[in-house]
Amino acid sequence: MTGDALQRIAAAVTPAVMVSACGLIALGLDNQASRMAMRLRELAGEHRREEGADRRPHLREQVAILGRRHRLIARALLLDYAALLAFVATSLLSLAQGLVPIPAEVPFLTFLAGVLGLGAMAVFAILAVNLAGAALRLEQREVLRDGEGEAPLAAGLRRPAPTRT
Repeated sequence: MTGDALQRIAAAVTPAVMVSACGLIALGLDNQASRMAMRLRELAGEHRREEGADRRPHLREQVAILGRRHRLIARALLLDYAALLAFVATSLLSLAQGLVPIPAEVPFLTFLAGVLGLGAMAVFAILAVNLAGAALRLEQREVLRDGEGEAPLAAGLRRPAPTRT
């Protein structure tokens, strides 16, 4: 095998590693989306039951948060799949350079598109994590009420103050 062929194979393998990474990320994002869908179904069932009538405003707020979070995760998942496709295209273009004249910039640009897709995916995933915190704080607010109609216990909703050592 010539050195040029080995370089093309090495150039094709690098994006293949990124394809594996994208697959693992997609699995995690899909699991999150599935868990959110299950939680939304639970909240909807609780909303329909008569004994949950006093919790309905709280349930609506939680459903709204989960809906926004699900949209963010779905966007992150689509960006991850787009990045995966870009990395597969990079591998194919790198291998095809030995058969047809493809400028070196083309595989580089498809690889760059994949990296940018992963960066954008990470932004959406971070935003979704932030909304997860909002949903948890909403649950805390309801559970930590000191009495009916009273404000939630402040200590349970704030981050602890940093301690000096």
